[in-house]
Amino acid sequence: MTHTDVPAIDVVLPGAPGIPGLRFRRPLGPADYLPLLQVYSSAAAADGLDEVLTEADIAAFIEDPIDSDPAHDVLLAEVGGQVVAYSWISHRLETSGDEIHSHRGYVHPSWRRRGLGSAMFRQAWRRAAERTVSPDPSSPRLLQTFALGSESGAEALARRFGYAPVRYAFKMSRDLSLPIPQRPLPAGIEIRPARPEHWRSIWEAEREAFEDHWGYAPWPEEAYQRFLRFPHYDPSLWRIAWDGDQVAGMVLNFVNAEENRIYDRRRGYTEDIAVRRPWRRRGLAGALIARSLEALMEQGMQEAALGVDAENRTGALRLYEQLGYTVIQQWTVFRRPLPAAG
Repeated sequence: MTHTDVPAIDVVLPGAPGIPGLRFRRPLGPADYLPLLQVYSSAAAADGLDEVLTEADIAAFIEDPIDSDPAHDVLLAEVGGQVVAYSWISHRLETSGDEIHSHRGYVHPSWRRRGLGSAMFRQAWRRAAERTVSPDPSSPRLLQTFALGSESGAEALARRFGYAPVRYAFKMSRDLSLPIPQRPLPAGIEIRPARPEHWRSIWEAEREAFEDHWGYAPWPEEAYQRFLRFPHYDPSLWRIAWDGDQVAGMVLNFVNAEENRIYDRRRGYTEDIAVRRPWRRRGLAGALIARSLEALMEQGMQEAALGVDAENRTGALRLYEQLGYTVIQQWTVFRRPLPAAG
């Protein structure tokens, strides 16, 4: 946060709950990473979010933001000097022409049902009202939030504020003790080790491949910096398909060791599954995933997991089911128009 227009640290929220010692403020830097992590971890445990963040994840989120400015878009709630909740909002212009203001927050279970979530929702509306990203004033301006199926409180809050479901996504897992199908690589395609000099080409290929996904907005340069800093990546696990000097597709597998320690499990992730348009419909994605499952098994993992848009136009859900993945969780994406009065 090196901006010259950094606002005052304290934020006054109209209609904030009357909790003694309550203060809303902007993030202060690394000193906040552990308190933010503690709020997230407590909320995740209460709501059945089985993904674990680390301080490195929080640092990447704050220090390499995408489509947001933490000095304006991250909000912390303190009571008596202790962080008890936080929220964030991002702003993007999708290729569909929709201006999307996506927000999300976490409240420590001990401080729920006291109005903090509602206050942060309303603040997200105010922030969205003052932040315009489309050059076309007629572009639809939409608020977006999302909730896991087990987050009943978050879903109820969204519905109470007039949000409606618009899209669903699944988290899927696969038992690695099951046989892994043989999926041959298409002719002319080979798998090569990922080296630092390839990382930019890999990221650019992924960016191009994801242009066809629902809700896509052009990936800014900040997204590449976040890619470089993702703390769980292990390029030795990546499976990158090359056609000559062109990246044709990829699976950027990783293991979150801290998550496995906390949940006493051996899970790896087969994520960032992407195939560029010229190489689709040739079995490349299936071949890459099969080799990714083998790589995770070699690392001693017992299951693989991934996330997928339930209506993915490339047929990803059907492919994952064919490869033995089953749905374990559902996410719901909610949207509503931005109120005229913010």
